[in-house]
Amino acid sequence: MPILLFVIAIVLASLNMRPVITSVPPLMGAFQDELGMSGLAVSLLTSIPVLCMGVFAPLAVTFGRRFGTERSILGAMALIGVATGIRAFATSAPLLILTAFLSGVGVGIAGPLLSGFIRQRFAKSSLMISVYSASLVLGAAVAAGLSVPLYEWLGGSWQQALASWGLLAAAAVLCWGMVAARPAPVTPSATGYRLPLGDKQAWMLTMMFGLMAGIFYSMTAWLAPIAESMGYTKQQGGVILTVFTLIQLPMSFIISWLAAKFQRLALWLVLCSVSELVGLAVLLAGGSPLLGGLLVGIGAGGLFPLMLLLPFIVTRRPEEVSSWSALNQGGGYFLGAAGPLLIGRALDWTGNYQLALYGLTAAVLVMMTLQIIVGGSLQAKISIRSGD
Repeated sequence: MPILLFVIAIVLASLNMRPVITSVPPLMGAFQDELGMSGLAVSLLTSIPVLCMGVFAPLAVTFGRRFGTERSILGAMALIGVATGIRAFATSAPLLILTAFLSGVGVGIAGPLLSGFIRQRFAKSSLMISVYSASLVLGAAVAAGLSVPLYEWLGGSWQQALASWGLLAAAAVLCWGMVAARPAPVTPSATGYRLPLGDKQAWMLTMMFGLMAGIFYSMTAWLAPIAESMGYTKQQGGVILTVFTLIQLPMSFIISWLAAKFQRLALWLVLCSVSELVGLAVLLAGGSPLLGGLLVGIGAGGLFPLMLLLPFIVTRRPEEVSSWSALNQGGGYFLGAAGPLLIGRALDWTGNYQLALYGLTAAVLVMMTLQIIVGGSLQAKISIRSGD
C-alpha cells in the first residue's frame, strides 16, 4: 500500500506542476484586452512562474532539510492550490500576475524534492522518472486542452476557468497529507549536501536545462497565438497547443526506453533537438502550425525526461539528486524564464513572430552543441547504475 500511495502522490504532484502555466495561453484573447495587458505583460504570466521555479528551486534543499521532503512537497502543493484558487477573483493584471508568482514558488520547491523523493523511495528510479515526466506532460496537456471548453461551460468566465485547476491541487494536498504522515527516516549524511556550485558538469547540465526550458515555455506560451496570427481560430489554436503538449506524453516514455536500450545519450539528445529545429523551420516557412508544433513537441517530450535523469546518473544518494536537481532546475528555469519574455518583447517590437522564431532556432543550435559536449565528456548512459 505505501508504494501505491507514493506512486499516486507523485502522479498527483506532477499533474499540478504545469496547469498554472498552460491554462493561460488559450485564454489570452479573453482577458488581454479586458485587463489592458501588452504582449510583454501577458508573457509575464508564463515567465514569472518559470522564473520563480528557478529562484526558489535551490531553496528546496533547505526546506527539505528543515521540514522533511514530504512535508515540504505538501506545503508546495497547498501553495499552488491557493494561488490557483485566487484567480477566481482576479479582476486586475497585478493580481493575476501575483498568482503566477505564488504558484511558481510552489512548483520551484516541489520539483527538485520530487526527484529526491523518487531516488529515496524507488529502486527503479528511471521508471518513476518516466512516470513523473509523463504525468507532468499530461497535466500540461489537459490544462491546455480543456481551458477553452471550461471557459465556455462556465459562461465565459476566464477567472473561473483558470481557478478550476485548484481542484487538482486539492487532491494532491489530500494525498501528500497521507504521505507526510509516514516520512522517510533522515540519514546522518542527509544534512551534508549543498548545491554543486563548483562542479563544471553541473553547470553544463544547468545551461542545457535552461535552453530546453526556454524553448519549451516559449512554445507553450506563444504557439496558440502564433497559430491565431496565421488565421486559425482561438479554438484551433488551443487544439494545436494540446497536440504540442500531448505528443510529449508517449515521447517521454519512448525516448527514455530507446536511450536506455541503446545507451547513446548524446545521440538521443541531439535527435530530439533536431526534431525541434525542423518544427521551428516549418513555422518560419509559414507552414502548418499543427505540424510545426507536433515536431517541436516530439523533441521536447524526449528532452525533458533525459534531462531529469542526468542527476540520477552522476549521483548516488537521494540528497545529492535533490542538490543537483535544485541547481539544474533552479539555474535552468531562471534562464528559461527569459524565453517567453523575449518573444513578447519581439512581438511588441516587430508586430510578428519571425524574429522570435529565429531566436528560438538559435537557442536550439546552442543546445545541440552543449549536448554533444556533455554527452562526450560524461559518457553517460541512460541506464541507472547498479541498484536501480
